[in-house]
Amino acid sequence: MNIPKGKKIYFASDNHLGAPTIEASRPREKKFVAWLDSIKHDAAAIFLVGDLFDFWFEYTTVVPKGFTRTLGKLAEISDSGIPIYFFVGNHDLWMNGYFKEELNIPVFHQPKEFTFNNKTFFIGHGDGLGPGDKGYKRMKKVFTNPVFKWLFKWIHPDIGMRIAQYMSVKNKLISGDDDAKFLGEENEWLVQYSKEKLNQKHYDYFVFGHRHLPLEISLNATSKYINLGDWIQYYTYGVFNGDTFELKEY
Repeated sequence: MNIPKGKKIYFASDNHLGAPTIEASRPREKKFVAWLDSIKHDAAAIFLVGDLFDFWFEYTTVVPKGFTRTLGKLAEISDSGIPIYFFVGNHDLWMNGYFKEELNIPVFHQPKEFTFNNKTFFIGHGDGLGPGDKGYKRMKKVFTNPVFKWLFKWIHPDIGMRIAQYMSVKNKLISGDDDAKFLGEENEWLVQYSKEKLNQKHYDYFVFGHRHLPLEISLNATSKYINLGDWIQYYTYGVFNGDTFELKEY
């Protein structure tokens, strides 16, 4: 993709809308919608890099209640011709076809490479990548197993949603509450993962969410690791202007 002059690419992650309740997260949702409204005039594309929702599960004919302001704004922006890309996170990994069918927003379940103005990007949520985190990796295999998803689908949505929301907040492997502090480059799994990827191929930017920390770390003279932060404490987002990448606060 070549970015037109005066246009930018925007990145955001980890809104966790619905946590701890839909009502409690509504001020954060309104702030996020205001941000979307503020960037649509110069956005060449928007990347939502996971955990937009604190929990999301698509039944055959049912999706979770709420988030009307966000979904409406995303539909408006998508309908205007601005491409939006969505990467599932560990809290909304049960995305299926709803975003693509209703909002024309493609959904990615794995990290993906992009090239903008000859700059190469490796983009993903970041959960389960790199060394360590073995407990979550085992749990993710269960959650993404087709049999498990099929069984969960048969639980009544009112019950299933309550179970999932409780687990999302209380289970530390899912919530990640214990990890919301910088561990040092040598202990940051996504930094180590990015360095390992650089042994195979050059990327200018690795862009991830998941850690809830706004981070910008040089991996070598030409490559950087970016973590986008969150929309709970930091309200940070990324901007690429066609030449350089910058983290900003809204």
